[in-house]
Amino acid sequence: MLEVSNVQAFSQLTFENFRIKGRTGLGEQQVKSLEYALNQSQLFSRNMKGWLLLQGGFGCGKTHLAVSIANFTLSLGIPTLILTVPDLLDWLRYAYDRADTNFEDRFAEIRNIPLLVLDDLGTQNATPWAEEKLYQIINHRYMMKLPLVVTTNLDLAEVDGRIRSRLLDPDLVSIVRINAPDFRFPMDDSSPSTISSLMLVNDHTFGNFSMRENEKLRPEEQKSLETAFTACQQYAEKPHGWLVLTGTFGSGKTHLAAAIGNYQSAYGENPIFIVVPDLLDHLRSTFSPSSNVSYDHLFEEIRTARLLILDDLGTQNSSPWAKEKLFQLLNYRYEAHLPTVITSSGSLDEIDPRIRSRMVDTRHCEVYAIRVPSYRGRGSAGTRSHS
Repeated sequence: MLEVSNVQAFSQLTFENFRIKGRTGLGEQQVKSLEYALNQSQLFSRNMKGWLLLQGGFGCGKTHLAVSIANFTLSLGIPTLILTVPDLLDWLRYAYDRADTNFEDRFAEIRNIPLLVLDDLGTQNATPWAEEKLYQIINHRYMMKLPLVVTTNLDLAEVDGRIRSRLLDPDLVSIVRINAPDFRFPMDDSSPSTISSLMLVNDHTFGNFSMRENEKLRPEEQKSLETAFTACQQYAEKPHGWLVLTGTFGSGKTHLAAAIGNYQSAYGENPIFIVVPDLLDHLRSTFSPSSNVSYDHLFEEIRTARLLILDDLGTQNSSPWAKEKLFQLLNYRYEAHLPTVITSSGSLDEIDPRIRSRMVDTRHCEVYAIRVPSYRGRGSAGTRSHS
């Protein structure tokens, strides 16, 4: 079983050499997520109570922490197994067909080992038989309240429903989400994102935003514009939670959203600004054989961005696939409390109910309706910034 768990191959991974401050280009929230993940992993290794679920993208450090837990418990003499889920299922299939292997005994060992670490849940291409065996292992440990560590790069919505329901039990499971780029291939933060179109709107600033004092706006219209402007300025100083701007075409919401991105960019951050229909086109294009960007990489870049600005949500004619990708993207950012700015020219009632339910959560999101008509000078050369 030790050979199957392959602990020796990871013996060099410990809490002591888990690097946080040695990583370059990390934002404040990313550093905090790594520090929190390290603290929670150390706490779990000392107490071994309940389950610990580590979520995050490829190379963010979740496997290092999971292995560090295993190495710590092994150093205390506690029987521990660390298994990648695909390898576990391969071994189960192999053992089941071998006459010289007592499958039931080995299966019982995995289910009852004092500490089990399952790495990369969801990456397996499993048969129904293998999925059932995996569920039996997890369900047994759930019923017996046996310690378990799980890592995954998936949103829990993508995990088998029976397993997901157990991973979401707040009385048993501590969920830790790591918001950090791939440690092995960190993005070059000195250059803008490959998908962001912020450079196209780099002239959109708070300084050149028109408050339209010379127009005969109604008092409530003028107040809505001023309130949104102040809120966006405050958000740009310290992005947190979600900020949603609604209003008709040409009301100024895109200018304000871009101004937030440009303000943050001036301080060395690398926000992603993208129009939602363009985002979906980019994601679809990654499936082309000629694409030099993988879908996984692009999707991960967007959903873990330090600041994501999505312009014109709701204007796209969405297929079920597109709706699901948008939900996965925004649900991840909602659960991870990642700063997100959204603009929409439609009513919130027209947006996917799953996304809308997160946008109206006043604990994490502020919605500002800009109740002004379309900017009158929109057709002139300098007014594109107000659309």
